[in-house]
Amino acid sequence: MTDPLHTELLTLARRAAARAGALLRDGRPADLAVAATKSSPIDVVTEMDIAAEKLITGLISEARPDDGFLGEEGTSTAGTSGIRWIIDPLDGTVNYLYGLPTWSVSIAAEQDGETVAGVVAVPMRGETFHAVRGAGAHATGAWEGERRLACRPAPPLDQALVSTGFNYVAEVRAHQAEVAARLIPLLRDIRRGGSAAVDLCDLACGRLDGYYERGLNAWDVAAGDLIAREAGALTGGRPGERPARDLTVAGTPGVFEPLQRLLEDFGAWHD
Repeated sequence: MTDPLHTELLTLARRAAARAGALLRDGRPADLAVAATKSSPIDVVTEMDIAAEKLITGLISEARPDDGFLGEEGTSTAGTSGIRWIIDPLDGTVNYLYGLPTWSVSIAAEQDGETVAGVVAVPMRGETFHAVRGAGAHATGAWEGERRLACRPAPPLDQALVSTGFNYVAEVRAHQAEVAARLIPLLRDIRRGGSAAVDLCDLACGRLDGYYERGLNAWDVAAGDLIAREAGALTGGRPGERPARDLTVAGTPGVFEPLQRLLEDFGAWHD
C-alpha cells in the first residue's frame, strides 16, 4: 500500500514541475543570455534556470515550510521534517540554450535519505514521468493518458542501445571519449541526449537499453533513478556500489551487469 505522505509529495512535485516547465517553455527569451558559468565556460547557467529553481522552491515551501532542499542552482537547507527535495530546475541547459527539445525539470523527494517520489517533466516532448517508491513508474503525454512504464526485455549486449553524457571539463571529456570508442564496437550504438534525467526516463519506457555517465550530481539523477528502478531497470555505480559521482550506470536486467563490468574494465570512473 502506498504511503499517503509519498502520494502527497508526488502530487506536489508534479505541480511544481508543471509550473516550472511552463515557465521555461513559454518564457524563454529570444536573446537568452548566460548569467554565470559552472565548472567551465561551456557549462552554463541561464537566467531561466535560476528563475525555475526559485519558482519550485517557493511553491514547495508554501505547502511544506519545514522541508529541506538541495538544488543545482545553490538552494541548500536542512529542514526539520525528515523530507528533503532534490531539484534540477533545468537538466539539459545547453540543449535549452540552443533550442533543442531534450531538456527537463527534475524533482525528487527524499525521506530520511531514501528517494520516495520523483518527477521528470519534458515540456518540449509533452511528457511527464513520475514514480513513488514501491508503486511503479508512470508517464503522461499529450497523445495518450497515463500509462505504466516497463523497461525493454534485455537484448544481447551487442544489440543494446546505450546512452551516455560527457563532462564539460576538456581533460575528462577526452577520457570519456576513449571509453566510448572502446564500447561502440560492442554495442548496437551509443546515443548522447544531453539530459541525464531524460535518459533515465527513456530507459524506463523502453527507448534505451542502458545508460552510463561519470560526474553526475544528486540532482541530475535522483528522480530519474527512482523512475528507472520502478520500471524494472537496475541502477548502480561501480560494481557493488550505488550511483555516485564517480560513475552512474543503469540498464535493463541482462544489460546492466555486462555494461557495468565493461565500464569497470575500461576505467570509466577515472581520468
